[in-house]
Parts: sequence; structure tokens; C-alpha cells
Amino acid sequence: MLTFEGLGLDARLIQATDALGFKTPTPIQEKTIPVLLSGTKDLVGLAQTGTGKTAAFGLPLLQLVDSKQKFPQALIVCPTRELCMQIVNEIELFKKFISSIQVVAVYGGASIGTQIRDIKRGVQIVTATPGRLIDLIERKAINLEKIQYVVLDEADEMLNMGFQDDIEFILQNTPNRESTWLFSATMPPEIRKVSKKYMKQPVEITVGKMNTANINTDHQFYVASSQHRYETLKRLIDFNPGIYGLIFTRTKLDAQKIAEKLTREGYDIDALHGDLTQPQRDKVMAEFREKSLQLLIATDVAARGIDVQGITHVINYELPDDIEVYTHRSGRTGRAGKTGVCMSIVNSREIGRIKQIERLTQVPFHKLDIPSGKDVCRKQFFSFMDKLMQTDISHGDYETYLPTLQEKFADVSKEEILKRVAAMEFDRFLKYYENAENLNLRERNIDRQPIKRSSRFDEPRERSFRRDTGGRKFDGNGDYQRLFVNLGTKDGFYKASFLQFILDMSDLRKEVLGRIDMKEMNSWIEVDKKAANQMIRSIDGKKFKGRMIRMNDANSR
Repeated sequence: MLTFEGLGLDARLIQATDALGFKTPTPIQEKTIPVLLSGTKDLVGLAQTGTGKTAAFGLPLLQLVDSKQKFPQALIVCPTRELCMQIVNEIELFKKFISSIQVVAVYGGASIGTQIRDIKRGVQIVTATPGRLIDLIERKAINLEKIQYVVLDEADEMLNMGFQDDIEFILQNTPNRESTWLFSATMPPEIRKVSKKYMKQPVEITVGKMNTANINTDHQFYVASSQHRYETLKRLIDFNPGIYGLIFTRTKLDAQKIAEKLTREGYDIDALHGDLTQPQRDKVMAEFREKSLQLLIATDVAARGIDVQGITHVINYELPDDIEVYTHRSGRTGRAGKTGVCMSIVNSREIGRIKQIERLTQVPFHKLDIPSGKDVCRKQFFSFMDKLMQTDISHGDYETYLPTLQEKFADVSKEEILKRVAAMEFDRFLKYYENAENLNLRERNIDRQPIKRSSRFDEPRERSFRRDTGGRKFDGNGDYQRLFVNLGTKDGFYKASFLQFILDMSDLRKEVLGRIDMKEMNSWIEVDKKAANQMIRSIDGKKFKGRMIRMNDANSR
């Protein structure tokens, strides 16, 4: 069995890893550390988050830099403030027995004056986010000419966030570097381009296969109609007592709205999105790390660089467009050898995308039924009983109160006491789920051939029909009929979500639709005449957020 000592690390670093309880290196550490200790080779390391990448580059850096020289010799660039702070915290642990090496974190949202003073005191390793680092370069507050080692951590996330120009600017300002180390979970073409331009014959190390999802994670999906998506989310949360998880949405508006609704209903949850100030973001993250919050709902951009230990579940409220994004989302659970669950809520038309993700990530996905109300109550009940039996009663002076309790319950049977305890705990659940409807779609909806959508999962293809924006004939299949519906942007819809809503409600395919005109209060939809009556029957008279939907022929209004 290979040990850290066998990798060629300094005795003081071995002492630190022993103190941290690290006995054997992870695969990425085992493969990269011997290469990086040479100090002269460029490297591309591909591995999922949570596999020990910080130690893979942090330990070699601590061995290579010269503690006697009080200027920056190594630069680590990462996408977010949270990851920047995390890297510095971990390196501080690794250098426990090498106190002469100084590490500083520079990132936005904190005093730049303090960061400049820290650099001027003398530092060997700088960890930075791209924006703040460029600010320091332009102020001439940091000199990168003597930088020997550059690490680009979570490179794919930095490129996804639009930092490509910033990364190239930073690399251009480190002209004397001896080696560049690039670490990433995926290998999109943009990273390949950067490696070719700025690296010399890099050693490429891959742990696992590119774009593969975490094998320690159970990948599940639940099929629900769009109008039941929120209720499905609640069911999944309630069905998993003890959940400590991340919920991903596409937009910050969705993140905020869902967090507010769940908070009103008694869940310990908050939202993380781009409108938060840095102090607000820090407060939310601190509460989540301390587990004051059970759930955190976030957009992909806001969640960049979040690394929280012990996350049991990741829930995709909606599937992301890109395979890399799914990989990053699911990689936040099932870390450090633990198991996790990644659940996706999809509609019937997205089952084809699930199959594509399954094929590309090379892990099996399991379709599960949305739990019924009775399933939820049963699961919560047994969880409560387990907690009751595991409650520690050794520390309290309960013996003092035992005679009073025995007197109080002298005429009450054990069965009745248990019923009363259960009633106190489960009254809310039982009332809420007493008449809960079945949220699972009819089987014929699910088994139908899914519609392929244009996304980065699919190769570009020609559409099988052409829409006539004047509302005339399309591809010889008949005329459009123009329908009116009293739903619009004021109801929280945008075109894509509205289109999905009416297709889910009517059980029709996207091909029957023509032009959609949305206003604040109303919308007009062009539909193939053969499908118009089915759409009206399916939608007219139904309710949306407590309001009656009206749909009819636009010309008969």
C-alpha cells in the first residue's frame, strides 16, 4: 500500500498528513504528487471535486517554494471566494510544521487594503480569484514576475463563468513560471485550447473517465408534470428525513421564490443567488455549514466553488442544459468515500435527456415513483421512532422527575402514550397528506417517445417542420388555429416555461405549436387545428395558483 512518505514528500509534510489522519493518498494525489515534485513539468489533472485535489497540488507547492524568499513564488487561481478561502485553510493545515511559509488569500468582497498589506509583509503562496488578482496587478500591488508555479483550480468552472480572458491575462503576466498545473473535473474544448496555448507538452492525468458522474452517488429521477414540480420537491424533502442538501434551479427568481415558499411552510432553507451582497452570502453559507439550515437552494452560478462536507442529497429542480453542469451538481454529494443521492425532477419530455446524461456520464439512473402521502407519513414516523430510541438520556437528571411522571401517567397505557407522542409530532404531516393526490404521471405519458431538444447534449439537426410567422400553413399539415389564454408574464412565465406548461397540461407535442405572443396578462398561441380542441379541453377551466384558466378560440372571444 502506497503511503504519502512513498511519494517523496518532506518529513514535515508527512508529519502534517499524519496529524490530519491521512494515511494513504487518493488516486489523484498518488498520480500527480510525484510528477509535480519535479517542479518543471506542466500538468493537466482531471478528477471530480471531492477527490483531494487541494492536497495534490498544495503539498508539492509547500515543498517547492523557498521560505527564505519573501516574495510570491506560487499562484493558485480559483473561481470563487469560498473556494479561495477553503484552499488557504487546507494549505494552512498542511504547513503546520513549516511555519516559515506564508499563504495569503485575495478575493473580492473583502478589504483590498488589508490584502495588499498581507502581500507586502512577505508571502510565498498567493491564492486568488481572477477579478481581485487583476485588480492587484493593475494597481501594481503584486509582482508576478517571480512566480514559478501557477495552479488553475476548477478550471472548467472558471471558463463557464466567463473568466477565459482573465485567465489568459494572468498567464501573460507570469512570464517566468517554470510550470503550470491545471486541475478540472471536465475537459471542455476551451480548456484544451488554454492548455495548448500556455503549456508545454503537459502530463495529462485522468482519475476516472472524463465527464463521468460520481460512482458513490445514486442517480435518481422522478417524472412529474410542470404544475406539480414544486409539490414533488416537497414530497422528496419530506420523504428523506435528515436530508442535508443542495437544490439547484435555473434562475435566481426561481431560487428565491421556492426558498420563500418552503420557509413559510416551516422548512429550514435559504437561497443563494447573484443578488445577495457578500455579507449576506457569507451569512447564508455560515448557517448552512453549521447546519442551522437543512437545505440550500441555489443557481449554478451562485453555487460555484461551494465545498461543504456531509451533503447527503442534491436535487435538480430542473435539469441543466450542459452535461458538465450535471457532473458538477451531482459531485457535491457522495464525497470523501461517503455515499450520496442526486435526484432530478423531470417532465415526460425530458426522459430522453436523462438517457443521454446516463450514456455520457456512464452511470445508471434509476426511475423512482414520487412518494405518496402515506409513504411520506410512514417514513417520517419510523424516522422519529428511531430518533426517540436513540435519544441519550444519560446526561440529564431525569431520575428526579421519574416519580412525578409515573404518577402522572399511572392510568394511561404505554400504547396511548406512544400514540400521543406520535400525534404531537405528526399532526401536521397527517393533516397535510391526508388526501394527497398521486403526483406520478400516467404510464402512457412516460413511455411515449421523448422529444429531442436542442441543447449541448444533441448534435445540431434540421427541424422537421418550418414555422410560418404569419400564422399560415406549415409543412402541408393544415392551418393554425389561434387560441387565447388568460395567462401571461405577470403569472411568472417566460416563453420557454409557458410553452412547457401548456404542453404538459395538454399532453401534446411541441411540433403542433406555431407562434406564441405573450403579454403581461394574456397570451395568444397558434396551434395546429387538429390539436386545438384537445388543448382547450385540457387547459380551459383548470386552475393555476388558485385562478381559473380561460382558454378559447381567439376569434370567438
